[in-house]
Amino acid sequence: MIRLSTCTLGASLMLLAGSGVAGAGRREADAAPVYGVRLPAGYRDWKVISVAHEAGKNNDIRAILGNDIAVRAYRKGIRPFPDGAVIVRLAWRYESSPRNDAVFPAPQSFVAGEPTNVQVSVKDARRYAASGGWGYGQFDDGRPNPNEALTRSCAACHARLDASDDQVFTAYSR
Repeated sequence: MIRLSTCTLGASLMLLAGSGVAGAGRREADAAPVYGVRLPAGYRDWKVISVAHEAGKNNDIRAILGNDIAVRAYRKGIRPFPDGAVIVRLAWRYESSPRNDAVFPAPQSFVAGEPTNVQVSVKDARRYAASGGWGYGQFDDGRPNPNEALTRSCAACHARLDASDDQVFTAYSR
């Protein structure tokens, strides 16, 4: 018989609860497939790392946010990112603003339109060793996108980056 102290049992349950595992072979409904990544609580209050406009098929505007661990690593230039770093990318349709343009002498204002999705990257070198130390998830309307091929494509795309970037697209904007 194995005996666990209350602390050990509690820590083990917390680890299991945070892993995205709901039971043998199942994942919890709020966890993205493949990596078990979830939307982090309070992520909309995190610090801005950068913003971007993605042209082409996506035609979106993005805000890239980081938890304290990620922001500290960005500011200090620490690569690879330490375990526990979480980077969140929010995207919206990139739209012109007739309302704003009416004030300016020429059409020039673009704003965030309808939201498209939220992507989350979680650094855990041991857990996500097969994908360069990062786990990924995409969320649509607050729910994980269940498409496993889409989720797997994140790692394949990020792996094309130079190793000195630790498979992260976004640079810190000062």
